[in-house]
Amino acid sequence: MLVVAGDPIGIPGGQDQTYPFVAHPHYYWLSGCRRAGGVLAFDPDHGWSDFRNPISQGERVWEGADGEAGGLNVADLKAWLEKRSGRPLAVVGANHPEWKGDELLSQQVCREIQHLRRPKDAGEVALVARAVEASARGYAKLPEWIQPGTSEREIAIRLEAEFFLGGADCTGYGTIVGSGANSAVLHWPASGRRMAAGELVLIDAGGSLDGYTADITRVYPVDGEWSERQRDLHAILLQAQVNALNGCQVGVEWGDLHLNTARELAEGLGALGIMRCSADEAVESEAIALFFPHGLGHMLGLGVRDASGLAPGRHEVRTFAGARLRMDLPLQADYLVTVEPGLYFIPALLNDPKKRAQHQARVNWDQLEPWMELGGMRIEDNVLVTPQGPRNLTAAIPK
Repeated sequence: MLVVAGDPIGIPGGQDQTYPFVAHPHYYWLSGCRRAGGVLAFDPDHGWSDFRNPISQGERVWEGADGEAGGLNVADLKAWLEKRSGRPLAVVGANHPEWKGDELLSQQVCREIQHLRRPKDAGEVALVARAVEASARGYAKLPEWIQPGTSEREIAIRLEAEFFLGGADCTGYGTIVGSGANSAVLHWPASGRRMAAGELVLIDAGGSLDGYTADITRVYPVDGEWSERQRDLHAILLQAQVNALNGCQVGVEWGDLHLNTARELAEGLGALGIMRCSADEAVESEAIALFFPHGLGHMLGLGVRDASGLAPGRHEVRTFAGARLRMDLPLQADYLVTVEPGLYFIPALLNDPKKRAQHQARVNWDQLEPWMELGGMRIEDNVLVTPQGPRNLTAAIPK
């Protein structure tokens, strides 16, 4: 088996510039090395061999690299493989320009490693907790920064700076700051739009430390005061989010937890007069996906959405209440997951003639117009599943 770190990707037109290199998580998890070009080789008869790129003179001159890369020279990998020619080969991690393994075997081994990486050990949990602590420093200052006239981009800059000052070495993913109608765009990148009184702003951001990231979402009224509609919707979402968080118990199927949350959100929308049908019908017909179109959450750790996917033995991606989940598995001890339900008024969904016809009798379409101005809400915490119950690593960040 070869576990490949990967190589830097050049920026188009950037000549010798590359995007920041991130080693494939399978490689980094097994080796602890972030260096590009490395390959871990495994022979069941002889164990592991660690091949790395030597540090070049150019790296010493331009980047101040010092010492040695350690391990064996990656140039010797060819001879290592030739000694084992004729035996099945699995290649996992990043693509390798020269070595291609048996496709089915490689896929099988990749799934096995991914499953092995799901439980987080104490060291991994500590790194995520430190990333959360760095992130919390920024979230603590948001109420004083969020004011009418402030731009989304200004908030993102201040927030990320506090992450770094708190000890993060980078952000875990692209910071999302969406105000007004932009809060209903699930992955909205912070723009120059300036917030107005009476609007909401949704912020989804987290700092990362040694590759392990926090992933947090909160929503705020721009002028510090909730309107009646905003408060009512937030109360429904918050209760559903807390219930889902408390439901993160060993053995619970993630798909069932999503369905329970979707049903609870549908009940809330019914109480507000937005949905006409029962909660069960809203879930079974997938009408709830008009307002909750994504999964309840995903696994977290070495990067965002770390080691998600299907449980061993499952091969088909299933749909739950109209959403394709990033993970379909039973929760186990030491799994670290995000819990992030949302409620949104997305024009691309709610103004779609086909969806309106499909769910004509299930949604009170005449009552939607005043809600469309609200945008969207999402609340996200990072939860460690333990035999004693869920441990919320982001509980100190007010929501």
